[in-house]
Amino acid sequence: MEITHLQKLTIPVSDQDAAKAFYVDKLGFELRSEAPMPMGDNLRWIEVAPKGAQTTLVLCTWLPDTPKLQNAMLETRNTEEAVKTLRDAGVSVDDPTETPWGKQASFADPDGNTFILTDGAA
Repeated sequence: MEITHLQKLTIPVSDQDAAKAFYVDKLGFELRSEAPMPMGDNLRWIEVAPKGAQTTLVLCTWLPDTPKLQNAMLETRNTEEAVKTLRDAGVSVDDPTETPWGKQASFADPDGNTFILTDGAA
């Protein structure tokens, strides 16, 4: 068996429009896909991802028991600059901390899914 990469992560959200706005407008992710789903109830298949990334995030409202994403690591070239950019966009981000493996700062999306920015500069 050969696994080549992580393809998609399901991100539980309460409001797809608000989640899409957060990931696209505040985090700067690309909207990769948005299409109606056959289940009705105005559900859509929405995928977002950092520019150029292989792995996409599926913004999901239809699986209520999906656990929150916890501490997914997002790599950045410069944690300090990324924190400033996110704060300027209205995202609440912890102050960066120095770790043996680079600077890190954490934040959450509006639904409580958590992320760690890291520059991995060590």
